[in-house]
Amino acid sequence: MADEGISEKQVKPRKKKAGKKDSQLLIRINSLERDEFISLCEELDTSAARELRKFIRSFIRTHQDG
Repeated sequence: MADEGISEKQVKPRKKKAGKKDSQLLIRINSLERDEFISLCEELDTSAARELRKFIRSFIRTHQDG
């Protein structure tokens, strides 16, 4: 069969990563609190999103039935 210019990489189905971030959460907060939070995250060499995800995971673990 002749090579039709399709590489193996193009043919393979893509694997889905476990825990892939595929959703967003929109919140409204006071702009001064937001600015202070962002500033503190930068000082601590982290991101606001990372810290919020960490909080959400902890909150879920704490409040799950079981």
